[in-house]
Amino acid sequence: MRRPSKTWHAMHTANSTSGERIADHVAAFIGSWQFIIIQSVIFVVWVIANTIWLFERYQFDPYPFILFNLFMSAEAAYSSPLILMSQNRQADRDREQAQHDYDTNVAAKEEIETILRELARLEQQKLDKILTLLERPAQAAVPPGNG
Repeated sequence: MRRPSKTWHAMHTANSTSGERIADHVAAFIGSWQFIIIQSVIFVVWVIANTIWLFERYQFDPYPFILFNLFMSAEAAYSSPLILMSQNRQADRDREQAQHDYDTNVAAKEEIETILRELARLEQQKLDKILTLLERPAQAAVPPGNG
């Protein structure tokens, strides 16, 4: 059985469109600690810059931070569909991987059954030879005139 030159995952990734790859990368970034930390730093800086009285002259989004809420809503509106697209692709990959695993298991089962049949055949041949060898001395032990 010839093995493919590329792994299943590499072949699947090569068949992905650029939009699908972008969705996967965005979803991977949004689901990372790096994103959470960056998001938290932006939030803290935004709130501090718009609430401390020293920056009153430069406050562009005073409390209740309507512009920041708009920014966060827009981010959620764009990130949610990208995450869902990535999850759908992951479900498709999982389905394909499961089918590939099933096909591999069926092929392995067939090979194992073939090997077991061959081993049983060889064992039967050996038993037949042993029985033949055991019967020969018994026939040779009987004198020719007594039987």
